[in-house]
Amino acid sequence: MLNALRQHWRDYLLEAAGLMAFMLGAGLFTTLFLYPGSAVQQALPSDLLRHMGIGACMGVVTFGIVSAIGEKSGAHINPAVTWSFYRLGKIGGWDAIFYTLFQFIGAIIAPVLLIASIGAPFAHEEVKFATSMPGPAGEMVAFIAEFLISFSLMLAVLVALNSKRLAKLTPVIVGALIAIYIAFESPLSGMSLNPARSFGSALIADKWNGLWVYFVAPVLAMLFATEAYRLMRERGLRLVTAGYEPGPDYPVAKLEIRS
Repeated sequence: MLNALRQHWRDYLLEAAGLMAFMLGAGLFTTLFLYPGSAVQQALPSDLLRHMGIGACMGVVTFGIVSAIGEKSGAHINPAVTWSFYRLGKIGGWDAIFYTLFQFIGAIIAPVLLIASIGAPFAHEEVKFATSMPGPAGEMVAFIAEFLISFSLMLAVLVALNSKRLAKLTPVIVGALIAIYIAFESPLSGMSLNPARSFGSALIADKWNGLWVYFVAPVLAMLFATEAYRLMRERGLRLVTAGYEPGPDYPVAKLEIRS
């Protein structure tokens, strides 16, 4: 434990800062596009356009975070991602524990800063502290939606990181998927993908309904995605989108650290 702290404390801080930056962006842009007193909200005639605006902005934010810290900490900024890479043997046990702890710390600090800086608009009923909550269709629909987007995101990341053609485009791919999910999936589940992100907002908002969805669905889905990817490699299946046959010399996730 102490050895992991000495060697990788900077990476832990980067993970906290990365998720904090993501949530600051989510809170700011959710307020900008959904708060009724915002000129941007008033200028856009439909919820779809507003969510597309949030998605586009958060896609850029995600791209920036992954580009900035991806080669340092791996830019997991998500416990579900961290434990999936642990399952793949790309990060040590204590590192996974500290990554998770610091991700939760970053997720709690961000909404506190938003309350202090934005105040009432961030707490407004239309913004709801940028919480991720099941939509009108209910918790099971939210669970299925979270599972599907989490699975597809993780599988896309693994394919991209292991492709000579796509590896450098990983930040673009992740940012684009985040933008699409926010634009079109968020009405179903609030588009979390991330138990720490959901917990941080729920804690500050004191809104706990459906929180289990965001702890269970993303973790299960990303672990399933890693197993699917492992099976693809073991069977030597060609990854059509990557255009090459995966081989043992290419690591499954080359941006990760390990103890």
